[in-house]
Amino acid sequence: MPVECREKIVDEREAPPIAAALLDHYDAHARKLAWRISPQQRAAGVRPDPYRVWLSEVMLQQTTVAAVTSYFNAFIGRWPTVEALAAAPAEDVLAAWAGLGYYARARNLIACARAVAADHGGRFPDTEPGLRALPGIGDYTAAAVAAIAFDRPSAVVDANVERVTARLFAIHTPLPAAKSTIRAKVEQMLPAARPGDFAQAMMDLGATICTPRNPSCLLCPVAGWCEARAQGIAESLPVKPPKKAKPARTGTAWWIEQQGHVLLVQRADKGMLGGMRALPDDGWSASRNGNRAPPLAGQWTQLDAAVAHVFTHFSLDLSLALYRGPQIDKVAFENLNGACWWPVERIEEAGLPTLFAKAARIAIQHR
Repeated sequence: MPVECREKIVDEREAPPIAAALLDHYDAHARKLAWRISPQQRAAGVRPDPYRVWLSEVMLQQTTVAAVTSYFNAFIGRWPTVEALAAAPAEDVLAAWAGLGYYARARNLIACARAVAADHGGRFPDTEPGLRALPGIGDYTAAAVAAIAFDRPSAVVDANVERVTARLFAIHTPLPAAKSTIRAKVEQMLPAARPGDFAQAMMDLGATICTPRNPSCLLCPVAGWCEARAQGIAESLPVKPPKKAKPARTGTAWWIEQQGHVLLVQRADKGMLGGMRALPDDGWSASRNGNRAPPLAGQWTQLDAAVAHVFTHFSLDLSLALYRGPQIDKVAFENLNGACWWPVERIEEAGLPTLFAKAARIAIQHR
C-alpha cells in the first residue's frame, strides 16, 4: 500500500511512537482472518460484528488460528447471529464444537449467547464491565471484544502480547508475577484512536515476527524500541516458571454395539467433557484412575489397543473393551445416563470429543 494511504489510516499525533509504528506496519501486513475486518475496511467506516469477534475470541482461547478457522466458518454458516446460536439445542452446539477441546468454553458459549439474546436484545454490551457480566466472559475476552468490536481503550493481553511487551521493556520478572507489570506497559502504549487495531497488531506481531523461538527482529517495526533486543536477550523473555509434571491416569471405555448401533451416553453437565455425547467409561478423572467396572454385566473383550490423550492438567491412557453379552434389556438401558443408540455408520456425526472419537475408530476396526 502506498505510504500516503497508510497515513490516512494512522495519525501518529494521536498515538505513542511504538503504537504509531506498529499500526503503520499493521496497515500494510495485517493477517487476513475469517473473523477480522481489514484496517482499510475500518478506515472506510466498516465496523466489526461483535458476535464474530466474541465467537472467535472464545474459540481462540488456548487454541491456534489454524485449528479454529474451519470451526469458526462452520459455526457462522450454521448460526450466523447470536440469536440463532442462542436458539440452537445445546447438544447441537456441543457436537459442532467436538474436536476443538476445552469443552467448558462451549457450555459458556451457549449460556452467553442466550443471555445476550434474552437480556440484551441480541446486542452485546459495548463496555468491559458490561461484557464481564455475561456468562463465561472473563477479563481477557471482555477487553478483546470491547477493543476490537467497539474501539474501547482496553488493554488486551494474550500470550502473544505478553511476549511482545516483556521483550520491548526487558521485563525479567517471571510469569505469572509479571502480568500486572506487562498490563501496565500495554496501557501506556495504548493509542487514543484505533485501540482495536492496536490490539490486533500486537497479536499479529507476536504470532508472525516476535515468535517464542528465533524472533525475526530485523523485520520488526518496533525493534528500535526493544530493550531485550538491545541487550541480546529477546529469546529468553518472557521468563516462565518450570512446567510441572502432569499426573498420568488410566481408564476404560466400553463399546456396546447391537444391530448396527452403538450405545452412547451423555456426560454430566459439570466435570470433564461436560454435556458431551460419549462412550460409557469407568469414572476416570483428573484426580483418579477409572475403577474398571463395566456398566453392564456380561462378557467383555479387552482390546490391546488404547488411546493416549493429554488434557490440560493430566494425561490419560484409555483402554477399550467390547461387549459380547446378550441383548440389553430396557431396564439396563434406562439406568445409563442419557443413553441412546447411535448408528455406527454415522458415528462421525455424533459429535464425540476427540478422546472418544479416537476410541470409536479403534473399536470399529476390531468389532
